[in-house]
Amino acid sequence: MKETAIRLATIADVRDFVNIVAGFDGDIDLISGRYVVDGKSIMGIFSLDLLQPITVRTESDGADELFAKLANYIVK
Repeated sequence: MKETAIRLATIADVRDFVNIVAGFDGDIDLISGRYVVDGKSIMGIFSLDLLQPITVRTESDGADELFAKLANYIVK
């Protein structure tokens, strides 16, 4: 399992994030407080508090490649 914090500040960020994660196999979960949603679901993402950083968690074998593609959204 690998996880990192991201920030999705705009509608375009959410759209681009979903387009990136849709190409990866395995589960990609977004966690905000006590809520967990499917990272491939635009509606699920919009149900989260996007003003705060969100944790991305995956158990996919391609986690390093995924996080490299998400580098623009990762909170440093």
